[in-house]
Amino acid sequence: MSLEVGQAAPEFESVANNGNKVKLADYKGKNVVLYFYPKDDTPGCTTEACDFRDNHETFADLNAVIIGVSPDSAESHQKFKDKHDLPFLLLVDEDHEIAEKYDVWKQKKKFGKEYMGIERSTFIIDNEGKLRKEFRNVKVDGHVEEALKYIREHLA
Repeated sequence: MSLEVGQAAPEFESVANNGNKVKLADYKGKNVVLYFYPKDDTPGCTTEACDFRDNHETFADLNAVIIGVSPDSAESHQKFKDKHDLPFLLLVDEDHEIAEKYDVWKQKKKFGKEYMGIERSTFIIDNEGKLRKEFRNVKVDGHVEEALKYIREHLA
């Protein structure tokens, strides 16, 4: 399945940090900020999650829910959520099925070693389930404001 802005966003189903099953269709009628991040409780991922946390109410006022996705376990997600008081769900993607649907499971390189991992990315899905915007290879600083601005200007 190719990912195309304006088309239906790829459906998914996964377990969240709380153990409940979650699927994209559950959020029909809401705008969804689906963000992919590499690993719980690492510096960049913590900063990004806390930025989303600090703007959670503003997103909610714009009829938008935030959902984080990484390959970590539900237990890891729950610890991360509790430690940083995150008010949104974190989805388990241990088999990187969701990441592959959104084309964010990429070959990466660190210290000369190549490996597969998450390319930090955010997708804005409108209240009808259509992909409206993709932010790929995200730089953490200023990203949450960029996502908010897009929703304010195009979906509010």
